Amino acid sequence: MIPAKLTSQQLAECACGKDELLLVDYQAHKLHKDIIDDFMQLQNAARDAGFALTIASSFRNFERQALIWNAKFNGHRPVLNKQQQPVDLASMTDIEKCHAIMLYSALPGTSRHHFGTDLDIFDQASVSDDYQLQLEPHEYQDNGPFAALTKWLDSHIEKYGFYRPYQHDLGGVAPEPWHISHIVQSDILLQHQSLTVLANTINNSQLAGKAAILANLPQLYQRYVLNVSPAVV
Repeated sequence: MIPAKLTSQQLAECACGKDELLLVDYQAHKLHKDIIDDFMQLQNAARDAGFALTIASSFRNFERQALIWNAKFNGHRPVLNKQQQPVDLASMTDIEKCHAIMLYSALPGTSRHHFGTDLDIFDQASVSDDYQLQLEPHEYQDNGPFAALTKWLDSHIEKYGFYRPYQHDLGGVAPEPWHISHIVQSDILLQHQSLTVLANTINNSQLAGKAAILANLPQLYQRYVLNVSPAVV
C-alpha cells in the first residue's frame, strides 16, 4: 500500500533509490504510480502511429546501480567513450574513472532511474523477437531500427508529459535518445535528491572509488545530474 503522503525523508530515500514507496508494477516493470496514465497515453499514441513503444528498463534501486558501478570501476565490465569504444581505466586516477563511467552510467544515488519516472524505450515492432537490444546511439539514428520512433517522439513526446533529459551533449552525460523522463514527477524527486542525503547514502555504501566520489560530489552532481536538457512546456 502506497502512503497517501510521504515525508520529506521518505521522498529523499525514494530519490536515491533506497525505497520503493512510489512504485507500482506495470508491463513487468516498476514505474512511479503518477506517471502510468501519461505513459499509457504516450504508448497508445505511438501505437496509432505504427510503433510498439516498449520499456527496455525502468526503475533501478541503489544496490543494482552500485553493482553496475563497481563492475565498471573495477574493470569487470567495459566502459565506453562517445565513439562507443572501450576505454582503458588502468592508467586513470579514481576521479578520472568516475568521469569516464558517468558518461553513460549514473553514480549510484543520483540515477534518474531511481525515480521510477525515467524509462529506456524502443520500438518492438521494428525488430524481430530475438533482436539483441544494445541501447546505443546507432540504433536510434540515421538508418537504425528505432530512427522512425525517435523522429516521431521529437514532435510528440512532450505533449504527453515526457521529455529527453539527455537529448543533447552538454558536457555531462552523453546523448541517450532512448531515455525518456516524466517532466513533473521527475522534477519533484530531483528536488529531494539533496547533496547531504547523497553524501550520507554513498558514505554508508561499498561503492568503489568512494573517497574520490565524496571529495568531488558537488562538481560531479552539477556536471552529470543537474546539467541536462530542459523540458519545453
